[in-house]
Amino acid sequence: MSTPRTVRVAIIGSGPAGWTAAIYAARAMLSPVVIAGLQPGGQLTITTDVENYPGFKDVIQGPWLMEQMRAQAEHVGTEVIEDIVVRADLSQRPFRLTLDSGTELLAETVIISTGAQAKWLGIESEAKYQGFGVSACATCDGFFYRGKDVIVVGGGNTAVEEALFLTNFASKVTVVHRRDEFRAERILQDRLFAHPKIEVIWDSAIDEILGTSENGGVNVTGARLKNVRTGETRDVAADGVFIAIGHAPSSELFAGQLETKQGGYLVVQPGTAATAIEGVWAAGDVTDDIYRQAVTAAGMGCMAALEAVRFLAEQDHKAQGHPISHKEAEKIGVW
Repeated sequence: MSTPRTVRVAIIGSGPAGWTAAIYAARAMLSPVVIAGLQPGGQLTITTDVENYPGFKDVIQGPWLMEQMRAQAEHVGTEVIEDIVVRADLSQRPFRLTLDSGTELLAETVIISTGAQAKWLGIESEAKYQGFGVSACATCDGFFYRGKDVIVVGGGNTAVEEALFLTNFASKVTVVHRRDEFRAERILQDRLFAHPKIEVIWDSAIDEILGTSENGGVNVTGARLKNVRTGETRDVAADGVFIAIGHAPSSELFAGQLETKQGGYLVVQPGTAATAIEGVWAAGDVTDDIYRQAVTAAGMGCMAALEAVRFLAEQDHKAQGHPISHKEAEKIGVW
């Protein structure tokens, strides 16, 4: 194992929050290091059409947006490490980050932007058919279902958006929801209910995903639904099943070190990106259980970086032996 390397700002994760934090930290001459993780670019790398990110009149592609953010971050001085953090010791500063390659970083500050990942139903047949008709990303796999019937599971924004997207390919989209109303935004619901290709089955859950084994492979043929009120079951034919029941924050790395709220999202101080540990911030979907948008993630990345800049300025000020704090010095204009 090599000698630990000291960095001023370590950013864990490379979605909108991570790249934005890197841009701001680099412009403050802090030479930030981004550990890109298993999915560089985050969830936007598996998102095709993006029409709600400010600044673009025409629809843009998620992977392209992430490429542009990365290029900008590198242009202003960010270093990118293509690796993952397997252990993070936040018990004292500098914080020790151990990477999968064995490299160790001693970080004066850490910005956590590890994002979130799709949730699964957790049933045996789901795992059996993953990649063979079961997917959690309509934008990734919708193309393969041209002229076919598909099922979408869920009732939030994710499910409704995926169902609407799949109408571009599938001949029929059946949305299965365990409640009798959606949680999705009203404008999305209105679009869904008005679409002739979409059917909704209420009060039902996936009991089993059905399929066949042919020529050494497996293929989905449908799903067995169970009515959560009556217990009755019915089989619905389909060529694909898309699971759209939300996301889980990637916060396991910090279990027992940082406070979490319901769902495992990291807790930050209201109005800031600061965690309970001085020198550690969290930004983006790993802490945001309400908005979960690229633009809000980017905004939080900006907040985290600016807070890190101020924190390090204060630390440098103290190290230089100034008799008053950086903040007080700024007020009277002597520093």
